[in-house]
Amino acid sequence: MRKVAAWLDAIGLAKYQTVFAVNEIDWSLLPKLTEADLKELGLPLGPRKKLLQALAELAVTPDRIAGKPRDAERRQLTVMFCDLVGSTALSQGKDPEDLRAIIRSFQDTAAGAIAGYEGHVAKFLGDGVLAYFGWPHAHEDDAERAVRAGLAAAGIV
Repeated sequence: MRKVAAWLDAIGLAKYQTVFAVNEIDWSLLPKLTEADLKELGLPLGPRKKLLQALAELAVTPDRIAGKPRDAERRQLTVMFCDLVGSTALSQGKDPEDLRAIIRSFQDTAAGAIAGYEGHVAKFLGDGVLAYFGWPHAHEDDAERAVRAGLAAAGIV
């Protein structure tokens, strides 16, 4: 559910996180949602359309487009990995629930910064975030966008 909440936040629909949580919609169910499902959840037309577009983009992965295998493609890609510095030491002095909340807050902040610079969160790994810039949409300044997203995630800019 955490991944769904971060994704909704990244696409500007954070106010629907509770609706998805109450209806137990996890990451595996997202691709199966239809417009009728979203209407049943009570989403207005604008957010429904925005969510359907974002769901269509979820079907695009480096290995497949819309679920179909694709030919190899060469492109410039900037890969960013960021993690919570000192999390091991931090984990020794915190309750697991508190540590989880800290890590989730960090990952949500990082995911928001990545989305703000049009990057793509590939995975949450422990206390870290793996992101791509230049995929699925390329920009001439993807390396700069990755650096700026990293600085924003660290609270520097």
